[in-house]
Parts: sequence; C-alpha cells; structure tokens
Amino acid sequence: MKAEQISDVCTFHGEGPYWDPRRGELLLVDMMEGDVLVRHEDGTFDRHDVHPRLAGVIRGRTSGGYVIGVERGFLFSDDAFTDLVQGPLAFSDPAVRMNDGGCDTAGRFLCGSMGWEGGFGAGALYSLDQDHAVSTVLEGLTVSNGLHFSPDGGTAFLSDTPTGRIDALGYDVEAGRFTDRRTFAVIESALGMPDGMAIDAEGGIWTALYGGGAVARYDAAGRLSEHIPLPVTNVTACAFGGRDLSTLFITTTQENIPEGSEPQAGALFSLDAGVAGAALPMFRG
Repeated sequence: MKAEQISDVCTFHGEGPYWDPRRGELLLVDMMEGDVLVRHEDGTFDRHDVHPRLAGVIRGRTSGGYVIGVERGFLFSDDAFTDLVQGPLAFSDPAVRMNDGGCDTAGRFLCGSMGWEGGFGAGALYSLDQDHAVSTVLEGLTVSNGLHFSPDGGTAFLSDTPTGRIDALGYDVEAGRFTDRRTFAVIESALGMPDGMAIDAEGGIWTALYGGGAVARYDAAGRLSEHIPLPVTNVTACAFGGRDLSTLFITTTQENIPEGSEPQAGALFSLDAGVAGAALPMFRG
C-alpha cells in the first residue's frame, strides 16, 4: 500500500477532505485562507473564498449546498459557493476557533474547537441541530479533531490531538448527547499525533499522523493494522472517496515546515485502501 501524490501544492494548510457523492468530487479546505477547493475528475481545482479568516470543515446538506464550520460558528453555502449565508455563532471568544467535525446519523452537524494558540482545555464540541439551534455537547478539549460515527450512530470517534489517543464515545442519537467515553486506540508518540480521520466499512479508523509523516489504520478493536508513510511530515486529514469509496484522499500542510525544506507539503495524496469507506451522513438542516 503506497500513497501517491495527485496534485501540485494546492494549499498552505490543507484540511477537511470531504467526498460529495452528489457531485462525485472531492472538496477540501485551505483552512487559514478561508477557502474551499473543489477537485474535478481531471485533477483540476476550483477555489472559492468563503470566509475572511478560517474554513475548518465542510459537509453536504440534504436540502442542497453545504454547511461549513468557520471561525466561531457556521456558514451555509449553495452548490456554487456564490450564495453564502452566515449561520449561528457557537461561541464569542476571539481566542478560540473552530477546527474539525462531522455529522451524526440524525443529521446534526457537530464541530469542535481549539484555542488559536492551542491553550489546554480551551476547546469544546458544538452541535448544530436541524433547526439551527446550537448546543455545547463536550467541553475541556484542546485540539478537537476527526469526528466520525459508527453506522448505527451509537458510537462517536474523536481525537483530542495532544492526548495521543482516539477515543470512542457512546452517543444517544435521539437526544444528541454523549453517554460515556473510553480509549479506542493509543498512538505511539514515535508515530506522530492523531489529526483528521476517516472511518471504513469494517469499522476501522484511519488517522492522519501530524508530525509523523504518515496515515495509519486502527482496526475495529483499536489495533494498528496499517501504517503508510508520506513524503511530508505534517499530514492533516483523510477521507474516503471515489465511485466505490475505496480511495483514501490525504491532505497535508506547509504549517510548521521550514520554507523550501519539503516541496510536496501542501499537496494532495491518495492511496488504494483495500477497503471501502463508510458513507457519511449529511446535515439535515
């Protein structure tokens, strides 16, 4: 299993890859530029400026268009990213920003935050309901990353990156609240830190390893089953896509890399994962 570079450098801080099954294309963000990129089948990109400071994570809406986690709340967009509507704020603290998230099986959009300076415990996880009400569902996070849900919706997988763990959280889908929390997998410090993640159809969790120059898969029991190196130190996120959801797309960043030392940093990579990804729920609001 080998990762292949499939683009020139296209982002400074690539994050949040999302395969949109409606258009059959990959979307990702250049986070600190506030841009959404759409990758077409021929490998070309369209770039859309959606926020003056930050675009963290994007998901499709069942009503059409997208919901985007931006600096301190949520933004709604049409399919062309020309009609942008500011949604509700989740918090007002200017020292905190949104980071990563995903949708539960009931169609809520959950988005986690972190301090701009990475302050310990400054982040939280927020839930945007179908009626656009916002609630805080988890507190005390430092760098919230990679939220995904099991197919039945009853388990959420979340990384608080500095802990070096992927946690599994029991989840009451009807109530939209967490019920318990346990360690799913521990990432050895020599491998890097867990960043954005993807979930496959067998219950395996794939995580980008920031600082570790790789992506890794942990099987449904939390055991390391794959480790795939990349020629870039800071790997940020991954997502399944392609017609059969068997391609793992991987984003990288130039962040914290000495200028010119890693010419592939900020490029997009992919690999044939040998397993299909799980279909992701969309936002129903």
